Amino acid sequence: MLTSQQLKYRWMGISLGMSLVLLVIKFTAYFLTFSTAILTDAVESIVNVIASGFAFYSIYLAGQPRDQNHPYGHGKIEFLSSGFEGAMILSAGIVIFWQAILTYFEPKTLSHLDWGIALVGVTAVANGFVGWSLIRSGAKTNSLALDADGRHLMTDALSSVVVMVGVALIKLTGQFWIDSTLSLLISFVIVYNGFQLIRQSVARLMDATDVPTLERVVTLLNVHRDENWIDVHNLRVQRYGADLHVDCHLTLPYYWQLEQVHNQVHLFEDTLKDGFNNEVEIFVHSDPCEQACCHYCRVADCPVRAFAFVRDVDWTPANLPLNQKHFVPLSPQDIR
Repeated sequence: MLTSQQLKYRWMGISLGMSLVLLVIKFTAYFLTFSTAILTDAVESIVNVIASGFAFYSIYLAGQPRDQNHPYGHGKIEFLSSGFEGAMILSAGIVIFWQAILTYFEPKTLSHLDWGIALVGVTAVANGFVGWSLIRSGAKTNSLALDADGRHLMTDALSSVVVMVGVALIKLTGQFWIDSTLSLLISFVIVYNGFQLIRQSVARLMDATDVPTLERVVTLLNVHRDENWIDVHNLRVQRYGADLHVDCHLTLPYYWQLEQVHNQVHLFEDTLKDGFNNEVEIFVHSDPCEQACCHYCRVADCPVRAFAFVRDVDWTPANLPLNQKHFVPLSPQDIR
């Protein structure tokens, strides 16, 4: 069975090889037809090759072990790769837009449209399959580089389908303005996708909260909540490529011996590791409980309880990241 890293290498190698082959096919289709829409598709394939090459290198670098200079590993290079790919896509969209404007006012005579339709159709199917496989593998291995490359290829496949339909319409109607209009529409889609990739990359590089992962962590803690875990706060979840880092403060009984604290922290860590297939690094800071914690503490045999249990504190993605202990607001009835 392939490891996560081997799976990444395999699919990025396939992506790079496929991009080179499809680049040749698309330019062949362009020189046969002189269609601006097909040229648009071919230019995007140049971006595919460059981006796939950089993504392949980033996956290799992200897989290197941690060292003294990179104690958190090299995973963030995948975010940089995604941003680079987004910038390339955005640039290609702008070039395509400009070329479409020029061709709109100076249309070219098109020829061999049957061949153009057939060749572009082949590239659409190939890109669609590889792109779908990359997105699937990216989700399985938590690789933003694979996901970004896959989404890029899916966009390319969609563009190819639009080009194919457009060239078929030109052949049927003889209306050559369709060629430039299609190129303009595709350029807008390409620019939008490039911007989205850059935005996602910058968010990850700036350690923006990964909301779905945070929600998953909170769900795991709620499902496996132990009565000795009096409180959790200052929860932070960060991704470094495929690596996940979680740190938090865990409130435990203040009268416990160090060994008891150590064992409970291990139980807490193992709960998260099991939920993420051990692909997570966890740092837990243990806090001693205070008397005010008694109101939501479920430790049944506590020898130093100062107040009766009132109610649980709900653990949510909104309150666990706060850097403060949680306290239960008491009503006059609770105090009595």
